[in-house]
Amino acid sequence: MNMPATKIEVETATPAGAAAPVVAMTLKRPPRAETYARIARETAVRVIPPLVVIALLTLVWELVCRRAGSALPPPSRVFKDTKELILDPFFDHGGIDKGLFWHLSASLQRVALGYSLSAIAGIALGVLVGQSVWAMRGLDPLFQVLRTIPPLAWLPLSLAAFRDGQPSAIFVIFITSIWPIIINTAVGIRNIPQDYRNVAAVVQLNPLEFFGKIMIPAAAPYIFTGLRIGIGLSWLAIIAAEMLIGGVGIGFFIWDAWNSSHISEIILALFYVGIVGFVLDRLIAGIGKIVTRGTAQN
Repeated sequence: MNMPATKIEVETATPAGAAAPVVAMTLKRPPRAETYARIARETAVRVIPPLVVIALLTLVWELVCRRAGSALPPPSRVFKDTKELILDPFFDHGGIDKGLFWHLSASLQRVALGYSLSAIAGIALGVLVGQSVWAMRGLDPLFQVLRTIPPLAWLPLSLAAFRDGQPSAIFVIFITSIWPIIINTAVGIRNIPQDYRNVAAVVQLNPLEFFGKIMIPAAAPYIFTGLRIGIGLSWLAIIAAEMLIGGVGIGFFIWDAWNSSHISEIILALFYVGIVGFVLDRLIAGIGKIVTRGTAQN
């Protein structure tokens, strides 16, 4: 960080009646090159190790899969087979013949809607369970049973109820991601320090003020932990659901590539799935760090 030039005035002892001399000292700014060098070192520490690991894994993959009889293509062949998909992800020939951008966009739209609904409902139910002993006794056992049901087990039921793939996929996302949000929110509410509650009673905060000024800020690190887990589960659920409901989506793209024996396209799609999942996780973590002023786990 560059420090602004600052003047420090120092008074020295002088005989009585004489004017006190002032000595001005100027702090020099650190050289700009030093700042850039420090930023470069910090970036290298974070970037170089994963790049080295990725390069080694890619090399091993290339050597193992180039052998005769290998069932999986090496990275060089994957790039050759999917070069057009990589260079032109925005093509749209109608129907399901679309570039990867449109498949990812469709999946992300479903995730955004289903996850938003689960975040709203999950935080509300978590607050209820964490704040009310009776609600915890009545609802917590039910939540513990329902959260163990695999995501795809909900899909036939949702298809029977909604009779359409789009709302069924959104429901699967919702029902999959809501449980960690409820549980973590409830734990955060129950762990609010008693001192905070005592202060709220002394200043006579009404329930709405207590919710906004005490409850949510104190439980925010726990809430964002649940939100991070939830976004990961949402992304996992939509990929699996789209394999079965069809239509446009990255999950359907993977299943269609399998049916067409395009293994290289599956590998490329999995790469994009991993990158998008990582970005979603870091996005929620970044928002949590801002909201909780760095107290949420990053």
